Amino acid sequence: MPDSAASPPLIELDRARVLREGSVVLDEVSLRIASGQHTVILGPNGCGKSSFVRLIDRSLHPQTREDGAPAVRLFGQARWNVWELRTRLGLVSADLHADLLRQRGLDVEDTVISGFWGTHGLPDHRRVEPSMQERAAEALTLLDIAHLRHRRLATLSTGEARRVLIARALVHRPQALLLDEATAGLDLAARHRFLALLRPLAARGITLIQVTHHVEEILPETVQVILLRAGRVLGCGRPEAMLVPERLSALYDLPLEVQRGAQGDWRIRTA
Repeated sequence: MPDSAASPPLIELDRARVLREGSVVLDEVSLRIASGQHTVILGPNGCGKSSFVRLIDRSLHPQTREDGAPAVRLFGQARWNVWELRTRLGLVSADLHADLLRQRGLDVEDTVISGFWGTHGLPDHRRVEPSMQERAAEALTLLDIAHLRHRRLATLSTGEARRVLIARALVHRPQALLLDEATAGLDLAARHRFLALLRPLAARGITLIQVTHHVEEILPETVQVILLRAGRVLGCGRPEAMLVPERLSALYDLPLEVQRGAQGDWRIRTA
């Protein structure tokens, strides 16, 4: 794992402001995620989480600051080639899953290999190298789905398909994984299995950045929670400081009680 004290932050926002269709969706957001600092961006629907993800994957851009300073730095850089960025930051999301399902006939192996180009399928003008097939096989084996490699993506369960998306994100051996509402559409058992898959990845030195509205999805490895509401950061700190009734009740505008399980898991219920 890189030395987080010597390395620049993976993600750094400094008073980032983002407009979409004339409305402010992120308002003067400042945050910092270091290498190895497993982080959760937590907030209700419509709080700006999706805009945060699009800002990080460069499909949205912040307003130019008056002082000319960059509002967003990724891996210490203000400017990025999107293709190069994808080799260092893997993305897993329900939206990506839906996009891939639109590619008829796409099988699991090709889905994973498409991660090398960040495309929704294999580009006609690109050659699949043996090393790519080896990396894809390695990722599928790591996630215990090598036996599915010739299945069509559309025939898999949602839980199996999300594993495929993780494998796709891992082919570049990225420094971090950005998981955007990655359990959406999973039943309780499938969600539990999916979250259990993430813990060994954290142990391998991959920084996990979860974007979710479910407190129950916060892993024991999480060391930072950022509370987001109406496009603003309400709080940032260790889980023990952020996941308390006062803060979560304000975040969700609902009186809540918080419990922590013996295994380090978190639960909430209405007070």
